[in-house]
Amino acid sequence: MKITKNMTIKELLELDESLAEVLMGFGMFCVLCHIGEAETIEQAASAHGIELDFLLEKLNEQYNLKH
Repeated sequence: MKITKNMTIKELLELDESLAEVLMGFGMFCVLCHIGEAETIEQAASAHGIELDFLLEKLNEQYNLKH
């Protein structure tokens, strides 16, 4: 499974709750907000001024370490 920019935050956390730590490490505390759950990873990265490809790389690295 590969994490993509079109996944919502909710889908991401349903896949693996520990990925919230990666998001929060980027200052993305949208994992704690009900509105943020409906955002895609791409939308959340854009809203927080985070480089999308780097974020996806880190999310996929963390996910692949555990699965």
